Amino acid sequence: MPARFGSETMSKQKEEKTNVMRVLDQKKIPYTPHAYPVGDAAPDGAAVARLLGQEPTSVFKTLVAKGASGGYYVFDIPVEATLDLKKAARAVGEKSVSMLPSKQLLPLTGYVHGGCSPVGMKKRFPTLFHESCLELETMCVSAGKVGFQVELNPAALIALVGAATADLIAEG
Repeated sequence: MPARFGSETMSKQKEEKTNVMRVLDQKKIPYTPHAYPVGDAAPDGAAVARLLGQEPTSVFKTLVAKGASGGYYVFDIPVEATLDLKKAARAVGEKSVSMLPSKQLLPLTGYVHGGCSPVGMKKRFPTLFHESCLELETMCVSAGKVGFQVELNPAALIALVGAATADLIAEG
């Protein structure tokens, strides 16, 4: 039988299940999977939003920070926004927080830079979403692998990861 290429390859890529998708399936949380093309480097969040045809305000990036006390925290904010470290520290009751260096991300969370998701980390960390997610019908977050996103109800996602919401982004 001759090898097949083209649409079969694309359909297989779209059918690929990430660990995040398996967790959502197991918890019976409805979601829409999205795949986007990846080149040599992971595209930034704004590019991902464009590739998915989504508004950047509804596509969230997952950031991991370390508090002055040594604790780790997960912050999910819109892709075009910047995390305000002072607001983030106040929201988690820390004196200060600093971004986790990329090289520490994989060993701590199980995810690589550009593919970090609030769902399915190696360990559950205190997680906060920017409060704007509450105004959305659906939001997108990484499906745990570069090139894949999941779109789902914000309240279901917040409940799943035991998160809270707060004002976390820098103004202007």
